[in-house]
Amino acid sequence: MIVKVCGMRDAENIRQVDELGTVDWMGFIFFLRSSRHVSEVPTYLPQHSKRVGVFVNASVEDIACRVKTFGFHLIQLHGHETPNDILSLRNALGNNVKVIKMIQISSQEDLAKTQQYEGLVDYFLFETKCQGYGGSGQQFDWDILQHYTGDTPFLITGGIGADDAEKVRAFKHPQWAGIDLNSRFETASAFKDVPKIKDFVEIVKS
Repeated sequence: MIVKVCGMRDAENIRQVDELGTVDWMGFIFFLRSSRHVSEVPTYLPQHSKRVGVFVNASVEDIACRVKTFGFHLIQLHGHETPNDILSLRNALGNNVKVIKMIQISSQEDLAKTQQYEGLVDYFLFETKCQGYGGSGQQFDWDILQHYTGDTPFLITGGIGADDAEKVRAFKHPQWAGIDLNSRFETASAFKDVPKIKDFVEIVKS
């Protein structure tokens, strides 16, 4: 199971999470209206965890520049990116950079949005539907995902906290790849509670 921790910015905090050795991916947000927006390259970047750049309706040129500067292994798209946009990104970035597309979920009908991206992206990220582009910190009904029949693996995000470890362990789906953690593991915006992450990941990966 992939564990992604998103909304990182502080160099020492990044180092501490990375040195746990159990967090697979770490996300960096490039959306100006986010309180976790990254405006400069931290003095420490993950060495163990793969680096994920998170973008909202960004240009191909901007994304390609950030990929080069930060050494991203994956990019995560949170806007209204079309299949043609993703094809353009693929052409610019090559096959070494994986693509994640976020899909907001509140009902079974929302799963139909995945169909246009099948075969174009490497992962879906299923997030709680809310206004705007940021997360709500709330969970959606994971049972909806039992109706997902696509071939693309997915991660779940939205309001996952330390008390959800057993819920994560109990979830089953043939295409489920992992989880994305953010606000419920913070002591302040963009600053993660490392002991809490450590304990949670040990439980869900045991």
